[in-house]
Amino acid sequence: MNDPQSPPERGASSPAPGSRRPGGRTARTRAAVRDAVLTGLAEHGYPALTVEYVAEHSGVHKTTLYRRWGGVESMVADALALAGEDRWTAPDTGSLAGDLRALAREVADSFADPALAAAPTAFVAAAFQSPRAAESLHAFYAERFRRCACVVDRAVARGEAPAGTDAGAVVRAVSAPLFLRLFVTREPVDTRIADQAARTVLAAVEAGAFTSEDAGAPA
Repeated sequence: MNDPQSPPERGASSPAPGSRRPGGRTARTRAAVRDAVLTGLAEHGYPALTVEYVAEHSGVHKTTLYRRWGGVESMVADALALAGEDRWTAPDTGSLAGDLRALAREVADSFADPALAAAPTAFVAAAFQSPRAAESLHAFYAERFRRCACVVDRAVARGEAPAGTDAGAVVRAVSAPLFLRLFVTREPVDTRIADQAARTVLAAVEAGAFTSEDAGAPA
């Protein structure tokens, strides 16, 4: 368990909640708070998550939590921001079909294990109750979609997709039916369903469904 962060010197300016640059004890404190937030969300949900709970499970004094984050909403937002700072990269299988299938299967695999699925499921639920969490979840996936742009760029270069194909729309279309089943209809998602989503999007890409209306039009 990490030690509580030492208070700043008198007269030092206070940064915005959760905005300090990671490093040393600050990074360890931030990681400890993130882990406690994830555990609390998974066990109790956003409405029941408290500063006292995070303090007890992170080993960070609640005075420090209030000073750095201001409250639970900012802690949840920062936990999502920290998750988005990982080194995840989009798959590169050598074909658009393989890349889309890999992306869809990654979503399915992420929610196949209830223990692994608890935290992301709780984040989605929190986004419906907290504007800050919703903004952070949006930013998290916007970054994920940005990192996936190379999948479509490579496909266009290989002649597998028309020029002007909207990469973000393609990636959203792959994951959308899976998230619908996971969070709305509460149906199971497995490899077969993931592959089906990937095949559907591949056919749409090849048909030009994700190109803008003016793509390829003369200037």
